[in-house]
Amino acid sequence: MKIIDELKCSGGLPVPELQRRLGGSYMGIKDQCEGLVKQGYVETWRVPRSGVGRPEIMYRLTPKADQLFPAAGTALTLELLEASRKLFGGTAPERLLHQYFQQLGDSWRPRMAKAKSLVEKATLLSALREKEGCFGRCKYDPDAGFRIEEFHHPLNPVFDVYPNAVHFEIRMLEELLGTKVVRKEIPGGRGGPARVDYEVQTLGVRGD
Repeated sequence: MKIIDELKCSGGLPVPELQRRLGGSYMGIKDQCEGLVKQGYVETWRVPRSGVGRPEIMYRLTPKADQLFPAAGTALTLELLEASRKLFGGTAPERLLHQYFQQLGDSWRPRMAKAKSLVEKATLLSALREKEGCFGRCKYDPDAGFRIEEFHHPLNPVFDVYPNAVHFEIRMLEELLGTKVVRKEIPGGRGGPARVDYEVQTLGVRGD
């Protein structure tokens, strides 16, 4: 699973880089990758080297690996939201989603209160989201500041149909962190797979 996690975040890596990140022996990592290839979770492709030499063999996840990252019963969730619209009116689905994020925030608030700094709060929040099926990592660099990078969210299909739910989630995050959160969708490409960044305002005081 550590190999799968690294491939999910990177979009694809060669064995030497996986070894550098995870430790262990070259052959051990290679055998694990080949085992995942046989199971259908990973595939290989070759990237030409900039200099002389054979193309480098890269490993990346296949669509089959998606099942390893939880989904929130997407089909059932969307059917229930549509049923609520038919039964209770056009605004019913969004009211339910708004209530869901309110209740989720209320359940996390007591644990968040134990964190002493904004970075500690954001790190704890990322861990809580992972238990709900999200897959991401906290990252800091001097230019972009502190952010949570997420490569999987089980509610993405729900967000596609009910985009206002994205705002409900951001509002919940801001209330828990006590600061502004900026959500940015990063398209996939040569730099890595598609992800969503939640940039956390470093002052820790929510602005107007």
